[in-house]
Amino acid sequence: MGTTLLIGSCEPFSGKSALVLGIAQQLARAGQQIRFGKPLATSLDWDPNQGPLPQPLIDDDVRFVGETLNLPPERLIPSLHLLSPTTAAQRLGQGELDAGQGFAELRQRIQADDGLTLLECAGSLQEGLLYGLSLPQLATGLDAKVVLVHLWQDSRSVDALLAAKQTLGDRLVGVVLNAVTPEEVDSLERQVVPALQGLGLQVFGVMPRSPLLRSVTVGELVRRLNARVICCQERQELLVETLSIGAMNVNSAMEFFRKRRNMAVVTGADRTDIQLAALEASTQCLILTGAGEPLPQLINRAEELDVPLLKVEHDTLATVGVIEQAFGHVRLHEAVKATYAFRLVEEHCKLDQLFNALNLTVQHA
Repeated sequence: MGTTLLIGSCEPFSGKSALVLGIAQQLARAGQQIRFGKPLATSLDWDPNQGPLPQPLIDDDVRFVGETLNLPPERLIPSLHLLSPTTAAQRLGQGELDAGQGFAELRQRIQADDGLTLLECAGSLQEGLLYGLSLPQLATGLDAKVVLVHLWQDSRSVDALLAAKQTLGDRLVGVVLNAVTPEEVDSLERQVVPALQGLGLQVFGVMPRSPLLRSVTVGELVRRLNARVICCQERQELLVETLSIGAMNVNSAMEFFRKRRNMAVVTGADRTDIQLAALEASTQCLILTGAGEPLPQLINRAEELDVPLLKVEHDTLATVGVIEQAFGHVRLHEAVKATYAFRLVEEHCKLDQLFNALNLTVQHA
């Protein structure tokens, strides 16, 4: 009989996919057979007006992990349901809270296979109850162990972990603290980790906050802002790590821009001086708000430097709000992020301790 490990979190976008990639890569290197899936799909571009759900139902996150790790298709586990407004309304109308026959088939498949089945759960412990696929339901129904990835701000962050431990009991084998301020990692490992372990919470890693993993592509900003791309349409894969607002005088702006990297700069369409200054800095895209169109010389310079120019209908305040909401709330679907996630987990997580807790024998290559 194989081993099943659930990767969960107390809130969405806590870093589950990064940990999944790190665990899966180390096991694959050691020659371990792994399967990966998301029982409840949460990342799938599906329009109910275009037809029924695709079958098999492979979540975009699952597909990305499979492609990144070169997993054969039979090692990707289809989702049982999709979390979406449409499917939630259907479930609510049916009054059916059971996961259905597919859950029994999933359990049989896992029990029949050797190796590790790695499953990524929904965004919180409660999410998925409507589908019979919340993390506690999965842990019980699949006789699985659980690791939680948890965003750490300060010692108040422990409350959610203690609540999870009450709910999950011995099925919770440990936690990974994520998005820790880099300069606080050492002090957490010296002071907080022993305290948490004294409370029965085994800590398998303390990962620092990463601007790269929180970054968002220019294309994602185009989608969220419903922006018009004026030039460099083909450069939408560029990653934006920071946000700057060009509302000061040009000398102050130039000094400010020099200190930032991989920026999206939001400024008024009439501020050509700020726009030109931004183009000479580490700018990944320039977002113009308000009335008016950019001058031809600005467009020419942006094209020379391969910096996308976006025009939006929102005012500056609304535009900034949309962009800030995007940071840290996008899927890990870029190869450069995956490479960084591998390194982050390898350097900051004690996966040997996790494998021991799961009774997995992992021979390092």
